[in-house]
Amino acid sequence: MLRIFKKIFSVGVITESFKEPKDDELEQLGIAIKRRIDKDFSGSIAIREVDAGSCNGCELEIHALNNPYYDIERFGIHFVASPRHADVLLVTGPVSRHMQTALLRTYEATPNPKWVVAAGDCAACGGEFGVSYASCGAVSNVIPVDMVIPGCPPTPLALMKGLMGLLTG
Repeated sequence: MLRIFKKIFSVGVITESFKEPKDDELEQLGIAIKRRIDKDFSGSIAIREVDAGSCNGCELEIHALNNPYYDIERFGIHFVASPRHADVLLVTGPVSRHMQTALLRTYEATPNPKWVVAAGDCAACGGEFGVSYASCGAVSNVIPVDMVIPGCPPTPLALMKGLMGLLTG
């Protein structure tokens, strides 16, 4: 242990310099989303993400929306823990039979007006799972869907474009 500390103190801290991320497409999209949210939604919109039986690939990309690079909260989009506070339900994965009732209850608990977004190919059409004894397939087989964001998984930028399409459509 002392040997490791000695090495750390003799070598010092080794890190790469941090480059400020600059993505013009992301910034332009974010500004457009923020303007729309400020104009029509009093400054913020709340999303409740529901995993209805996915492989978690879509969740990784959705979680990336909150990292320092995308930082979707700066544009007025917030993720909430309760469907009672949500404006949008963002559903991923084919709806498993075990999640069907939970998804219906979440949909019913979300106040009107509400939007439902099916994120990813599995949520859009059931993916490779389809409809079976264990799967209801697409989200639209269980609850009405207002927007589909394709991809396996959809990138954070594709998710933001989909949300912008939802807000302007």
